[in-house]
Amino acid sequence: MRIKKSRRELAEGDMTPMIDMTFQLIAFFMVLINFSQAEQDDKVRLPDSELARPPDAPLVDALTLHVRESGVVVISNDVHDMEQLRKRMILEKQYADDPKKVTIIIRGDYRVATGKVQEVIRLCQDVGFELFALRAKERLNR
Repeated sequence: MRIKKSRRELAEGDMTPMIDMTFQLIAFFMVLINFSQAEQDDKVRLPDSELARPPDAPLVDALTLHVRESGVVVISNDVHDMEQLRKRMILEKQYADDPKKVTIIIRGDYRVATGKVQEVIRLCQDVGFELFALRAKERLNR
């Protein structure tokens, strides 16, 4: 009696959904990185503080100002001196639904004079903004 050998075929998995998911994740992180870079200026090095802590909730209506060591202020990659900053803040006030509810986030370089940051805050107050948040790095005790 002759025994017939059966050939087994190897089952191959379909990789298409996995490749689709990988490209969707890559696209997601590319968009996410672009948004976070728009909110940060790599030339600003924040001061560290023991009192600094992450915010409890993300700020809904916020505008971030980066004060560099040289004293110039950067908003969304646009560099402004104080006179240009006044004009920009007047425009930002016009775009805001309610400027009193907009939080101005100030990221001041640790090398910039404190008076310069105060000058920026005063300018924003003159234009009509009332809420401010200062950013610093959290100092961790080891």
